[in-house]
Amino acid sequence: MRTEQPKMIYLKDYQAPDYLIDETHLTFELFEDHSLVHAQLVMRRNPERGAGLPPLVLDGQQLELLSVNLADQALTAADYQLTDSHLTVQPKSATFTLDTTVKIHPETNTALEGLYKSGSMFCTQCEAEGFRKITYYLDRPDVMSTFTTTVIAEQHRYPILLSNGNPIASGPGEDGRHWATWEDPFKKPAYLFALVAGDLWCVEDTFTTMTDRTVALRIYVEPENIDKCQHAMTSLKKSMRWDEETYGREYDLDIFMIVAVNDFNMGAMENKGLNIFNSGAVLARAETATDAAHQRVEAIVAHEYFHNWSGNA
Repeated sequence: MRTEQPKMIYLKDYQAPDYLIDETHLTFELFEDHSLVHAQLVMRRNPERGAGLPPLVLDGQQLELLSVNLADQALTAADYQLTDSHLTVQPKSATFTLDTTVKIHPETNTALEGLYKSGSMFCTQCEAEGFRKITYYLDRPDVMSTFTTTVIAEQHRYPILLSNGNPIASGPGEDGRHWATWEDPFKKPAYLFALVAGDLWCVEDTFTTMTDRTVALRIYVEPENIDKCQHAMTSLKKSMRWDEETYGREYDLDIFMIVAVNDFNMGAMENKGLNIFNSGAVLARAETATDAAHQRVEAIVAHEYFHNWSGNA
């Protein structure tokens, strides 16, 4: 593997990507001493970049590459170039699929970026460039894709398996493991990807939209924090109603989730449909929290919810 030196990036040098990702299909196999990430990318040449088929250069850091398949053909080490920050392959057609499997180590990831362990819980933080620590990808905000994500883990340790979008399937696996599949039909950049797996408790509610759709609302926390969620839930419902009444913007998924994580390197993150918060930014008990603390929770919940339409602006 060749080492690349970091390069300064300037806005004046911006160029659109050579390739686009229409669909991203991910399968995570979570274990205590490693995790496997299987990725299938449905890709095509970007028509804005002209004719020809330039090399496809994918971002990736701290990944152990186990396999690469291009257009259903297994590649050998002679068929691609690998450095500590990029995987480069040569497409043979304007549309193709790329399949990779990598091994990563969330259990030793202390950067709190990519996929890591927060206590006994798996969680992600992908802004701004954390997704490249999960799998090889075009990890840039102008590449947007739909995502379908399957998470597989030990059921006893990780009964809750979450990702972006709507839950579409789940079931038992082998050796005490289970799985859940989530589908996000709305295209998003990789920095908005989210995954959580853990032993969490949940406060549930519903919201009826302006077109009479029922949206499930869930706040997931560790058991000791279950009595600190109601203000955040009330704030979320107020935010959803205000966005409808002020801008006519109706929430577009069937479920909206918040997860409170003790070890999170931001106050909160606006991942599509699955906001991840530092516990201190979302939990408040009416009997003990100050008015300022309640106002802070309300402001942060609203801020992250409004990102659902406004993006990272």
